[in-house]
Amino acid sequence: MGHRVIQWATGNVGAAALPAIIRHPDLELVGVVVHSADKAGKDAGDLCGLPTTGVTATNDVDAALALDADVVSYMATGDLRPDDAVADMCRILEAGMNVVSTSVVSLVYPPAGDERLVKMLDAACRRGGTSAFTSGIDPGFANDLLPMTITGFCERIDAVRIREILNYDTYDQAEVLFDTMGFGQALDAEPVLFWPGAVTLAWGGVVEMIADSLDVELDEIRETHERLPAPETFDVAAGTVEKGTTAALHFEVIGVVGGRDAIVVEHYTRLRDDLAPEWPEQPRGGGYVITVDGSPSFRCELTMEGEDGDHNTGGVLATAMRVLNAIPAVCEAEPGLLSPLDLPLVTGRHLMA
Repeated sequence: MGHRVIQWATGNVGAAALPAIIRHPDLELVGVVVHSADKAGKDAGDLCGLPTTGVTATNDVDAALALDADVVSYMATGDLRPDDAVADMCRILEAGMNVVSTSVVSLVYPPAGDERLVKMLDAACRRGGTSAFTSGIDPGFANDLLPMTITGFCERIDAVRIREILNYDTYDQAEVLFDTMGFGQALDAEPVLFWPGAVTLAWGGVVEMIADSLDVELDEIRETHERLPAPETFDVAAGTVEKGTTAALHFEVIGVVGGRDAIVVEHYTRLRDDLAPEWPEQPRGGGYVITVDGSPSFRCELTMEGEDGDHNTGGVLATAMRVLNAIPAVCEAEPGLLSPLDLPLVTGRHLMA
């Protein structure tokens, strides 16, 4: 059998990860940690619409950590509870299990992450002889692995820019949309995303990772943002957006090199396609536009689509699969916190139908 996996949390991303683990030829599901009492005691297959697996979900963390597993896929929401999420991961790592996670995005590039949290996790890795890798799609492969790979085709690099241009109307995660990102809130509200330094904490690591991969020094990292109101009240999958509240947002995290905007990560996020027509048009179905200016220059459009035809469904699954497919490499790595710069090329090994 393949690597033995515990899936921790079955929320938005975890719900996509669970059936993927069950079907993955190189992974063996041995446990599921849930927080809802309604899910505890149910078979993993019942939780995701697949046949019975014989693996029962539990909300007893001690019982889960007593299982014989190689790795925990930790996907509990961490935006509003990073300390709790890191404490969970430390327990897992100290118990001798590796961790792949999508929860605390500032850990995508540990050298640029919260120093206190990084020290806690690194110490746990050393005690447990384990490794931890945090990634996803954004922050994740769309704005680290892909642009860094493209720079390897250049003779000269002047600037790197990664844009996420998406409509989040079908993204059914109210906590993220309304509490973290501030949709449906007043234009002058201060949701988590727009606390001073918050977008730099989340995406600055990507900018620093690209800079380190190019061996350039950043003068500074700046951030900007703007928000636009809903012209009338309307509904999205996660709830209602009232007229006059935030319905579209744009932010930039700008790495300055030699006085110029050299490495930029930005988001154009709408809840309706007709909002902010002056902003860049999204790729077909929505996705990412990566540009590398230099010699030669490159423009790469990345779009995604779930089996139901929805880009948000595809994006959530891609978030999960980035870390699930990395499990063999993470388990084989030296103990410690990992970034894409520490891993070999991760492919969809054994996944072709």
